[in-house]
Amino acid sequence: MSEPFRSLPVMPIWQPPPPLPPPPQQSLTPPPMIRPPMAQLPPEFHPPFRPSFGHIGRPIVLRANHFQVKIPNCILYHYDVSIIPDKCPRRVNREIVEALVQNHGEYFAMQKPVFDGRKNLYSRKPLPIGRDRVEVVVTLPGGDGKDRAFKVSIKHVAQVDLEYLELVLKGQQMGMPYDAIQALDVVMRHLPSMRYTPVGRSFFAPPETEPYLLGSGREVWFGFHQSIRPSQWKMMLNIDVSATAFYKQQAVLDFLCEILELTSIEDQRRPLSDSQRVKFAKEIKGLKVEVTHTGPIKRKYRVCNVTRRPSSAQTFPLMMESGDTYDCSVVQYFKEKHKLELRYPHLPCLQVGQEKKHTYLPLEVCNLVPGQRCIKKLSESQTSKMIRATSRTAPDREREINRLVARANFNEDPYVRDFSISVDQKMVTVTGRILPPPLLQYGGKAGGMIPQTRIQAQPDKGVWDMRGKQFHKGAEIHTWALVIFAQHRHCPDDKLRNFIYQLRRISNDAGMPIKGDPFQRYVSGVDNVEPLFRQLRSDMLDLQLIMVVLPGKTPVYAEVKRVGDTLLGVATQCVQVKNVMRPSPQTLSNLCLKINVKLGGINSILVPSVRPAVFQTPVIFMGADVTHPPAGDERKPSIAALVASMDAHPSRYSATVRVQQHRQEIITELASMVREMLIQFYKSTRFKPHRIIFYRDGVSEGQFQQVLQHELRSVREACIKLEDGYEPGITFIVVQKRHHTRLFCADHKDMIGKSGNIPAGTTVDVGITHPTEFDFFLCSHAGVQGTSRPSHYHVLWDDNDFNADELQCLTYQLCHTYVRCTRSVSYPAPAYYAHLVAFRARYHLQEREDKSSGDGSSTSQQSEEPRSPQAMAQAVKVHDDINKVMYFA
Repeated sequence: MSEPFRSLPVMPIWQPPPPLPPPPQQSLTPPPMIRPPMAQLPPEFHPPFRPSFGHIGRPIVLRANHFQVKIPNCILYHYDVSIIPDKCPRRVNREIVEALVQNHGEYFAMQKPVFDGRKNLYSRKPLPIGRDRVEVVVTLPGGDGKDRAFKVSIKHVAQVDLEYLELVLKGQQMGMPYDAIQALDVVMRHLPSMRYTPVGRSFFAPPETEPYLLGSGREVWFGFHQSIRPSQWKMMLNIDVSATAFYKQQAVLDFLCEILELTSIEDQRRPLSDSQRVKFAKEIKGLKVEVTHTGPIKRKYRVCNVTRRPSSAQTFPLMMESGDTYDCSVVQYFKEKHKLELRYPHLPCLQVGQEKKHTYLPLEVCNLVPGQRCIKKLSESQTSKMIRATSRTAPDREREINRLVARANFNEDPYVRDFSISVDQKMVTVTGRILPPPLLQYGGKAGGMIPQTRIQAQPDKGVWDMRGKQFHKGAEIHTWALVIFAQHRHCPDDKLRNFIYQLRRISNDAGMPIKGDPFQRYVSGVDNVEPLFRQLRSDMLDLQLIMVVLPGKTPVYAEVKRVGDTLLGVATQCVQVKNVMRPSPQTLSNLCLKINVKLGGINSILVPSVRPAVFQTPVIFMGADVTHPPAGDERKPSIAALVASMDAHPSRYSATVRVQQHRQEIITELASMVREMLIQFYKSTRFKPHRIIFYRDGVSEGQFQQVLQHELRSVREACIKLEDGYEPGITFIVVQKRHHTRLFCADHKDMIGKSGNIPAGTTVDVGITHPTEFDFFLCSHAGVQGTSRPSHYHVLWDDNDFNADELQCLTYQLCHTYVRCTRSVSYPAPAYYAHLVAFRARYHLQEREDKSSGDGSSTSQQSEEPRSPQAMAQAVKVHDDINKVMYFA
């Protein structure tokens, strides 16, 4: 098993290292941990203590959208609630428990218990029911005029000790009591859950003024996010503004018009075509409708399909009084049973409820039920409308959050008061630090490639530029092709010649000379990509690059990447026709950044003399991410990607991809992926890494323990299987972007740009972070639009004994090594690349008949046979020639 690491001679790329300096002794440094040998894996891993607080960087006073919560030192009482029938939505369950408390006060002794809408009920004092299970029948008025009866049973299950939580917050006890945090969360959410529409951890209300429309029957609802979080010495309530897409309350006929882009239903005189029906069915499946033909009783149904036949031809078995059944048409049934002559018998019906029950409703008797959140992926235009509707400058967002908190008035909430909890009305103030940016090293000007003339760039506010600089290692382009998928009249020859001239000028200045003239061909149609590329590959023996001009969003893109990346192993670069017609120096410069690394060049590196101490010995940086199919897709697999650095800078990365079970977040085959990357690293550098720095993207807090147990074990297993005794130090860091913490400058002078954001490099590891574990917030990018979202880093394992300054500075420096732009990005390059690789693999998976959408999501029907795992694994495997370079850039 150890052969891969022994097959190559060792060459001194890294100098023999001096030992890493020991972390400074801080009062919070825990006793040193002795790392067990890898072969004797402990049964369970635990995240490390915080080793220290950071000191490097200019202090900055910030406000965070966290509000201090005062909790009593007492016991809360936890009860299990069981409701039969048990399939009711949370909203109904809340109504049932509320009715129980109102009508059966003898069980609650004048208290205001809180309920999570499922099974958990908490009270401030013990309920007078002892330990026995109590059963009560509760009735609610039904929508059809009849009362509905529910059997509710309550039983004591546990006591929740808030005093122990206080000790953990002060660092005097270990092990976060999540039962106590859950209880406090239920207290804080009880009243808002009854007032608003809860979605995840957010609450929404219908628009009070004219709604902001997104198209396709969707509108924006505004609301707020609320979660209670442990922090140093205290609990915090995290409050943020929130927005999401809901379906408009409207007639289904109007919804149909929006989906099919009809000005009026009268424009649809004939039955829907197959493509119209499929488009409509895709949007309405899963939504709830209420009927209008039964008077005041508006029954609700969930749509499971849209019929192929119009309502005049759609039949179902109807039982007569005699007991015989006959096939009755929907039109006939509504005429005889409801005395209703259908106005649109040529339109299809909605099939509702269970498919086997054959319940059909004509479109004209249905309305969409209000308050339904849209979980389907928004289109590009809807996404841009959503961003326009929700984007707020940092000061505006801060004001809006303060208004939300004032309006929520938590201290007057009767449930919060009953539990003796109070919430500070002011945002917490924390001291952050602005970390110094790294120096970046480029190449010299033509003829000046000796090290003394190499030019360095000093990022300013997270940005620098390429003017007067050349790539650290520029590629030379001799043989390339230009394929134009736009029509000739949209991309004429003179514009094309100008584009090539301008591209040559910029690329030569950047130290990436384009020496040969391109082979040019106008072509159309996705089916021509593969034959043309194969022909180019055979006719042009040393073909380095195929540049493709695209006419906007098109399925050609996915096919270009599939053929170039997986079949032929040739670098491809797509460019939009609008950028060919009007090429700006910025666009051309960005194109050159991408082309250079696709051809094996190096754009820039961190200046070696100012890098952190971890670079003194061979180190490999890894990034991992899992992307899942869009909501509502039950068939497509999830895609796991791992990238790893392949040099000492680190600038060049290799990638490996696996297809795995639908919506599986844990990377199942991580051990084999890490092994593959370690072998490639050894072949590239002739060194075995002494340290592995692993950035894991896309993991929520609830999955930390699961990811740590499985994925850390997989990384260690990969090392053991490569060579006996090979035990590199592993640091495993989770990067989180999907959170609601926002930071605001307390001093107006610190605000950056029009959006008034915090400066790039702002880091916070006090006040709003974990009471005992090693985590920090870092905003590494310059916010251009809206309010900057800092990334949250949580260290789940650290063999390398990083102190806070070392890991924060290393992470910030890695945010400057992203090759696609001359800006510091919002999280470290390896994690960003893993996201790009997984996203690219989604294109590789697209089947040919699937290519009517160009966004990596399928538009084909769900009924097709899914491909075998082997076929999908082969589809995402990139060509050996291209895996040596950064094809995903």
